[in-house]
Amino acid sequence: MNLCAAAFSERGAKLARRIALAFGGSAWAPEKYAGGGVLPFGVSLGEWTKERFAEAEALVFVSSCGIAVRAVAPYLKGKDKDPAVIVADERGLSVISLLSGHIGGANELTLRIAEAIGARPVITTATDVNGITPPDSWAVKNNCAIENLPAAKRVAAELLSGHAVGVAVTDELQPAPYPVTLWLRPKNLIVGVGCKRGTEPELLRGCFLDFMKQSGYSPLSVASVASVEQKKDEAAVAGLAEFYEIPFETFSAETLMALPGEFTPSPAALAAVGTDNVCERAALAASRGGYMVRLKTKYPGITFALARKRSL
Repeated sequence: MNLCAAAFSERGAKLARRIALAFGGSAWAPEKYAGGGVLPFGVSLGEWTKERFAEAEALVFVSSCGIAVRAVAPYLKGKDKDPAVIVADERGLSVISLLSGHIGGANELTLRIAEAIGARPVITTATDVNGITPPDSWAVKNNCAIENLPAAKRVAAELLSGHAVGVAVTDELQPAPYPVTLWLRPKNLIVGVGCKRGTEPELLRGCFLDFMKQSGYSPLSVASVASVEQKKDEAAVAGLAEFYEIPFETFSAETLMALPGEFTPSPAALAAVGTDNVCERAALAASRGGYMVRLKTKYPGITFALARKRSL
């Protein structure tokens, strides 16, 4: 995993390297403690943290909690965006889940690191210490997006109080079934996209939201965007995937045309890119054995289709 471990002493650097090796990450330390597989910071701790915070899945500080807190504080964005932050003392006695325990996976990673180095895991989130599965952790483990994050906190509080809660796990748009409903959106849909060259990204995104609304599905359930190979550098389509932080897949015209089944034909698409249908065929190809849930829908210069991945 993309784990970065930082240490600030000779003993700490050795432990950071041990943790990094165990989880396929990298270890860093001041230059005088670097070497032997430990990289030198090269910049200030603040700059190092800023760079790693934006790209790493987890940051492990082999240090005091104070050093870790001061290092990450300027870069905090929210529990749904921050990476896991974990602290271990340099003797490897304790491993502490400090930040993003549930959505970021810090609690689970803390347990794994503690087991790997023979340390005592320290987890302080209320649901975990009371033996209750927190809804945001369940969502992450089951590949679901959380639509209304504030409700997750309220649902967790109700669980701790022993009250019944309302959680809806569905990709469909529908009225809330409970007074307070936590919506978890399974990432099981593929959107196929076709568009004219040079389509404006804002236009494509607006049409996409309308398409999903009219189709009756949550955009948060879209797991990837798919199109024909000629669109791999189309800024609007790539931008849609980037906006929702999902993969953008493209397929050759030959691969798309080889798919069995009936598709909405388009002579113009066949002449332009070599396949008689882009959106439906691309969505189905990316679903890996799934099935269509919404056929080709046209907007000016843009087409969408929706497929669902088959449940395992």
